[in-house]
Amino acid sequence: MNYRIIADSSADLLSVADVDFASVPLKIITDEKEYVDQRGLDVAGMLDDLEAYKGRSSSSCPNAADWIESFGDAENIFCVTITSGLSGSCNCARMAAAEYTDEHADRKVFVIDTLSVGPEAVLIVERLRELIMSGESFEDIVDEIKEYQKSTHLLFALESLHNLANNGRVSPLVAKVAGVLDIRVVGKASNEGTLEIANKCRGRYRTLVAILDNMAACGYDGGRVRIHHCENEDAAKVLAMEIHKSYPEADIKIRRTRGLCSFYAERGGMLIGYEGAEK
Repeated sequence: MNYRIIADSSADLLSVADVDFASVPLKIITDEKEYVDQRGLDVAGMLDDLEAYKGRSSSSCPNAADWIESFGDAENIFCVTITSGLSGSCNCARMAAAEYTDEHADRKVFVIDTLSVGPEAVLIVERLRELIMSGESFEDIVDEIKEYQKSTHLLFALESLHNLANNGRVSPLVAKVAGVLDIRVVGKASNEGTLEIANKCRGRYRTLVAILDNMAACGYDGGRVRIHHCENEDAAKVLAMEIHKSYPEADIKIRRTRGLCSFYAERGGMLIGYEGAEK
């Protein structure tokens, strides 16, 4: 069967081994420039520009036409989107799916609202890949991925909340206090797909402890962990090392955030997707 996995660029993925994969870019927009989150984007240069820029900046999701273009001629399609609690990408993917299946009655599209972003989306993509490779039917994959999604989680540890606050994702007061007091924020994706602040920490050690405590509280027991960082590889490696101390066989992978996640995480930020107990 002809399968394709498509994720919007909030997943930080450009390719997936052994399966047909496409990334649909979101955009970061200022009054002076537009950054398309696709292969070739100079993420470090974008961060430099945004840190020097004094005006407002925002993000823009792919529209239904962008999603339909990404479908190509695939017969069985899985769309993985940033949480609908923060973006219209999921809704646009659903509109595209309805239009595509109206025109092609023999084809199937399933849209997955991750209720998350970044590394939790990667866990879902990886599980989709495994199910496709194992020869599961489209319907069985839909059922299994719904079940799997119940046990995936996201944490984030951020040194700045400036862009999140400017785009209405967190309280401007919380962002200002964190900036003034040099506080790092540890938060999580809620079951509704919004961002919740869990801890406010001073110093990297306390931030690390807060991350590990939150993972344990959500039932992490040595499964997969995907750590995405924005110009903070050292901290990502330290976190991976600490997890391995308790769970030597843990499957941990580290990657850099791309455009959209770098915009919201900002320099020094980390996103942690992991398998745990059912939500």
